[in-house]
Amino acid sequence: MLLIKNIKKLVQVEEKPRALIAGKDMARLDCIDNAFLLIDGEKIIDFGRNDNLNTAILDYNNTTVIDADGRMVFPSFCDSHTHLVYAGSREIEYIDKIRGFSYAEIARRGGGILNSAKLLHNTAEDDLLEQSLKRVEEIISCGTGAVEIKSGYGLSTEDEIKMLRVIKRLSKITHITIKSTFLGAHAVPEKYAGERGKYIDLVINEMIPQIADEKLADFIDVFCDKGFFTVEETGQILVAGAKYGLQAKIHANELAASGGIQAGVECGALSVDHLEYTGDDEIKCLLGSKTMPTLLPGAAFFLGMNYPPARKMIESGLPVALASDYNPGSSPSGDMKFVLSLACIKMKMLPEEAINALTVNSAYAMNLSQSHGSIARGKIANVFITKPVSSYEFLPYAYTAKLVDTIILNGKIENA
Repeated sequence: MLLIKNIKKLVQVEEKPRALIAGKDMARLDCIDNAFLLIDGEKIIDFGRNDNLNTAILDYNNTTVIDADGRMVFPSFCDSHTHLVYAGSREIEYIDKIRGFSYAEIARRGGGILNSAKLLHNTAEDDLLEQSLKRVEEIISCGTGAVEIKSGYGLSTEDEIKMLRVIKRLSKITHITIKSTFLGAHAVPEKYAGERGKYIDLVINEMIPQIADEKLADFIDVFCDKGFFTVEETGQILVAGAKYGLQAKIHANELAASGGIQAGVECGALSVDHLEYTGDDEIKCLLGSKTMPTLLPGAAFFLGMNYPPARKMIESGLPVALASDYNPGSSPSGDMKFVLSLACIKMKMLPEEAINALTVNSAYAMNLSQSHGSIARGKIANVFITKPVSSYEFLPYAYTAKLVDTIILNGKIENA
């Protein structure tokens, strides 16, 4: 067993785990002061105030004890939207952005997703694994305990499968929980310029069946936005994925009011992500649905775009999740603590709302509500111990400070 005692504040505790947290409830964050946390194997088995710790049940010959000594314990962050399996980098495009080129203009000039596809095609699978493993280790060190990783830089059957195999290998050689998403409909490759229908046929009739046969993906995603895939094309692809048991997730409304949010709700998508362009009609559509609105403020920050209307969404009664969008072109960072700060500073989310969005709601956006996202008996013991801090509000306030001290994944100490 593993016992963490003398915890200054145990954050995001749940006696009865919730699937998601919505509206005004997002401003509530349940915590226990002067607490303990007890882990057996990979599961949380008990927690409470130090005063109530029953030391009689502990076998100290078989129990590792960590004295938190006044530090805080959080559930590990759940990052429900990343593209962290990629080859190389795209800092030259970053300079183009500084010079005033838009995301769409860079894409039209052969940059963006198509650039990453070229780099990935020329990278061997083992090399791709080595590059990606470093990024996984990086996000673990920042407090992330569960991550969704998308394909989408392959844009051919061979290279999409190569990406998904790398994701599967990462899940076997690391302790972090990984969910895999097939995103063949990320862009139309140059080979199919003027023949996008043929590429969509390739995605539907060749890629999806092979990926399903190898059990390489949990979800299917489409970039439903201006200049990429239409609502009608998105529907065709997601329906095809559903026939093979791939649940939908959608990139929507990043570049324009594309209709992607409505398309996501109509097809029962687990989440719709980005949502920089979200108005009353989109909010009304989301209300009452089971689709999680997932905001990616790192992309808005890096691209200099307007941020999604998080305040309006929450005040309308919606749940909101947050994710990093870790990728080489529009959000080259997987630091969820920075996402926490951006949510508070740029989208005016309260710290409590943002923490709920990074944990319980982002776990929902990966179908991990039963096992991740909070401190609850029976859940996977993915937690981190902070360095000494004055309050949980200090995490978003000190936006560049490295405050994660000790990481525990699946009940095992990763570092100390």
